[in-house]
Amino acid sequence: MRSALAVFLLFSIGLQAQSRPATTADFERWMKELSNWGRWGKSDELGTLNLMTPASRLAAAKLVREGVAVSLSHEADKVQAADNARPFVHEMITTSEQPGADIFRDSFSIVHHGIMHTHLDALCHFSYKGSSYNGFSIKEVTSKGAARLSIESARNGLFARGVLIDVPELKGVPYLEPGAAIFPEDLDAWEKRTGVRVKPGDVVFIRTGRWARRAEKGPWSMAERAGLHASSVAWLHKRDIAVLGSDASADVWPSQVEGVQQPVHTLVIVAMGTPILDNVDLEQLSKESKQRKRWDFLLTASPLTVPGATGSALNPIAIF
Repeated sequence: MRSALAVFLLFSIGLQAQSRPATTADFERWMKELSNWGRWGKSDELGTLNLMTPASRLAAAKLVREGVAVSLSHEADKVQAADNARPFVHEMITTSEQPGADIFRDSFSIVHHGIMHTHLDALCHFSYKGSSYNGFSIKEVTSKGAARLSIESARNGLFARGVLIDVPELKGVPYLEPGAAIFPEDLDAWEKRTGVRVKPGDVVFIRTGRWARRAEKGPWSMAERAGLHASSVAWLHKRDIAVLGSDASADVWPSQVEGVQQPVHTLVIVAMGTPILDNVDLEQLSKESKQRKRWDFLLTASPLTVPGATGSALNPIAIF
């Protein structure tokens, strides 16, 4: 007979390797069913950020009981690696090595989109069949920037209830393996286990353990990565979340959806009008939440106000 440990390991591996192929027709149906186009008017550029209201901000502020703050930004990585093709560039302009210098300056250069740097996707970042969220044409995005749906729409920042869905913790593993898909039943199981239900206007973070795996095994190409299966987006839509965040790029890779490389990004940004926080570092948050047996908190973050930009690097903060 197999030992209990062996059975558990086989069960865990089976869960992580589970595949649920979807067709292009499934994706097209989801694009229609999960659409928020017109919900806040034909000219709306905020999307689900409309769900962050004065009342919801006041309620989120009441979640602060200890004043303990946790940064969710991964450290700016200046080293090229398998998962960091465009490293963060930090250039010193004035230093003590220059005669007479007593004021010191520097500059940053960052390609924030990708799979390394913590950033917020604006709603102009993704499109489908020539249209972005709310039906705006992709022709609105030119060499001068995005005339609609740019990161400037989020200039008032994020101030909301944050909820951590810690999938490795749920499955009893330190991290999910590349290619592991997260399904709606996993999200249901987490709510049932913790007693924390995702509510309208929440910022939801999906932990796959990407950074824990990288720390243990080193960088990998991320051509395979753990993440949400496209069928999970209906769950997020039903909960009416304001923002989706993850420690990678939200989507499971390969996507398991015929002909669509990043179905979660497309459904969430284009159909729902929901900004996405990519490459968030959830390791310390996981530890702090587990210690407190508390999975919700105040979440604050502020993107740079850059007219026409498709996204922005930023430092989200969770406060218990």
